[in-house]
Amino acid sequence: MSAMKAVPAGPFELKREGDRFSAGIQVLERELERVTLEAVLAKANRAATRRGPTGAGAFGAMRPRPVDWYCFDAADNAFPDWYPQGLTCASDAGVAGNVFVVSWYYRPEAGERGVRLSFLNAATLRYRHVLLVEARADGDIVPIDIHAGGVAWYGHLLYVADTVRGLRVFDTRQIFEVNGDDDRAIGGRKGVYNAFGYRYVMPQTGAWTTTTRTARFSFAAVDRSADPHLLVSGEYIDGPGGTGRVARWRLDSDGTLRAGSDGVAIALDAYALPAGKIQGALSHDGVWYLSQAAGSQRNGTLIEVGDTVVRRPYPVGPEDLTCVRGRGQVWSVTEFVGRRVIYGVPL
Repeated sequence: MSAMKAVPAGPFELKREGDRFSAGIQVLERELERVTLEAVLAKANRAATRRGPTGAGAFGAMRPRPVDWYCFDAADNAFPDWYPQGLTCASDAGVAGNVFVVSWYYRPEAGERGVRLSFLNAATLRYRHVLLVEARADGDIVPIDIHAGGVAWYGHLLYVADTVRGLRVFDTRQIFEVNGDDDRAIGGRKGVYNAFGYRYVMPQTGAWTTTTRTARFSFAAVDRSADPHLLVSGEYIDGPGGTGRVARWRLDSDGTLRAGSDGVAIALDAYALPAGKIQGALSHDGVWYLSQAAGSQRNGTLIEVGDTVVRRPYPVGPEDLTCVRGRGQVWSVTEFVGRRVIYGVPL
């Protein structure tokens, strides 16, 4: 890790928020049916294509091609308002199955629709979008307006990067089926819940908020090769000559960040990134993997930092990273319209 210079970890201090999310979730438990993630996957309504031709646009001049990839359906590939950003998988979570999770943010400022997660069962090539919401104590639900640049799955918990605030937490045991179908509305009124036409919503269950406001949270990953396991997050910086930082926190067995009695989680370590425009970072077996963007027309780069620095060809628009350990592969997702694909390359 010689090219990853250690820097002070203090700016990445996070504090667990209180129990302010529980009251709204309790209302949803009374009003709606709670469903399992397995049920959501069983009713997945969209079809992915393995090694489909859509990937060619994202791969551009990349040689060799990824060893495997999954394409979204034509509508999701072409739709201009939703942009995929984060990626995690069942291997991160430590659960059975070949499942990927993609976070998307809604780009238009008008008519904000927040953040959604796509749960893809790669074994069946079926996937479904689930809308992330904040459940309020008065029974209402509202969208979550963040960039959602990264997502990490550990146990039952999903960590979604909130650029200026820290990390938002969601729980795969807290998914609810709405009973309304108005695709223009969101909220609960007289027992009827709409979520812009989405069938399932996942309310926020917690948060880890920065105490310093001097760090950014642009991506997220899990390192299961460390003991204890670690949560990784860091900064995307695109200014001339600018580089960000990356930090890691210890994870407890229940998936929460290891914190003191005051609810403060102090980062284990932090490093200066060796390049700018880093969209995702993952540490595994003493090596760092960094995805670097180069705009919407040029191929990105996968940077490996161990004893030496190796730069490998990467697709156009690479984002967050995840590790599929059983295959010995690092996976990412591309964001641009017409070039959206989930893909893996060897570690």
